[in-house]
Amino acid sequence: MSNSTKGKLSLVGLALMIFTSVYGFNNIPRAFYMMGYAAIPWYIIGGILFFLPFALMVAELGSAFKEEKGGIYSWMEKSVGPKFAFVGTFMWYAAYVIWMFATSSGIMVPLNAALFNIIKIPAPWVMSIIGIIWLTFVTLVVLRGVDTIKKITSIGGIAVLSLNAVLLIGALLVLVLNGHPATPITPEAFIHSPKPGFDNTSIIGFVAFMVFAVFAYGGVEAVGGLVDQTENPKKNFPRGVITAAIIISIGYSLLIFMTGFFLNYQSHGAFFNGVQSGEINLGTAGYITIQYLGQAIGSALHMSASSVTLMGSIFKAFMGLAMLLTLMGAFFTLMYSPLKQIIEGTPKKLWPGKLGQLDEKTGMPKVAMFVQLGIATVFIVANMLISFVNAGAQASFFAVITNMMNVAMPLPYLFISYAYIKFKLNNQIEKPFEAFKSKGLGTIAAIASILVVGFAIVFTVFQPILQPKTASSLGGVGDAITMIAGPVIFGIIAFAIMTTYQSKNPEEYALLTNLSDKETHHSEK
Repeated sequence: MSNSTKGKLSLVGLALMIFTSVYGFNNIPRAFYMMGYAAIPWYIIGGILFFLPFALMVAELGSAFKEEKGGIYSWMEKSVGPKFAFVGTFMWYAAYVIWMFATSSGIMVPLNAALFNIIKIPAPWVMSIIGIIWLTFVTLVVLRGVDTIKKITSIGGIAVLSLNAVLLIGALLVLVLNGHPATPITPEAFIHSPKPGFDNTSIIGFVAFMVFAVFAYGGVEAVGGLVDQTENPKKNFPRGVITAAIIISIGYSLLIFMTGFFLNYQSHGAFFNGVQSGEINLGTAGYITIQYLGQAIGSALHMSASSVTLMGSIFKAFMGLAMLLTLMGAFFTLMYSPLKQIIEGTPKKLWPGKLGQLDEKTGMPKVAMFVQLGIATVFIVANMLISFVNAGAQASFFAVITNMMNVAMPLPYLFISYAYIKFKLNNQIEKPFEAFKSKGLGTIAAIASILVVGFAIVFTVFQPILQPKTASSLGGVGDAITMIAGPVIFGIIAFAIMTTYQSKNPEEYALLTNLSDKETHHSEK
């Protein structure tokens, strides 16, 4: 291997990294739990109207700006301008910091499942400490460089693939042995949900699932900062994005369909009763579905009752292990990729002190990563201290913070889609790879993504107002306000940072802006 390609991501490595960043296996059992076979049309619609066009746009942008190290910031800055780019990227980055806080404390859930539930889930404050230790560990490992990261994310990608293989092969085995699917395949099954609240009698539940299906495809933009880490990026980056996009789109719908081979809402009494009682919910649906797959295989093979139970436990433990490895892969990618993009793409004078510097040996933003760790730790500690005082207040705090992420994370898709329109119309930008051969077709694809994501965001904000308050929410207007507050606060902070940079470095900022204006003006002539 030459020095120029040493440590670079191969096509397979890149595809696996995209796979672990976007594909959520839990979305499959959760979709079946909410809609049964009726989930499939919405996943297809979400894939056609949003994910595939958006992935193709990302592939075009990544290929055009293959020499840029700033990922989505560089794409938007070169296509529109620095302020627009920084507000969109900072909003997106801040949402991922909150994701780290919200997810790190729950790392014990898949670990416990992998260990056959032999350990008791500890108290919230213990979970918080474990979350801090976990984030510190990930940060220290990531600082070793992309070689270490790609090994870990590859393990996560392989774990997800193996989990899918288990569901696929297991479901087919049950179908062959039983001679018929557990859930009958009828036209009505693809239209009507068996779950109360998600059928055609509930417009709110129906639209809520459409939004769920769209957001299940989010995350491909996170690998934008890996263009410069990819072997032969001009060819391999678009290939990796498109390959992963096709596999993910087909995989979701196919495996939701195959879940019906071994599971039926009505005939599987334990599952139906669990859904009715609330024991089976979005958090537990994945583990219980795979447990039922193991039991279905055991029953189809005419095993004893104890053996059937054991089969279910083994499958559930495997699910826990695979989800743990997948979560690790996502953490190791998302711990540095969003931060790398916002640090490397922006002007060095934007960041105070050594915050914008990269480690000479690994190329990682070392100081910024420790600051990021500190911010996530502050959130975790605050959540832990509040839990000591009042459990209800702790739940409200957690709801506020996670609500701020709900809209801030998908909103940058609108920024990127708009930037793509400007990029497509700009004749000054060399485009070595074009998925959409004409400007008109590319613009239509971008507008379709904007409309789909825009509708999903609006509904996400207004949905709490239309539903009753729960223990983990602030209730109607409170939830809606905090969801809007997230991107507003992040946007104001980003605008203030870039405006400060502009006032201190007017000539440098003018140069960036003039370049964008000239390119756009030329394209419009």
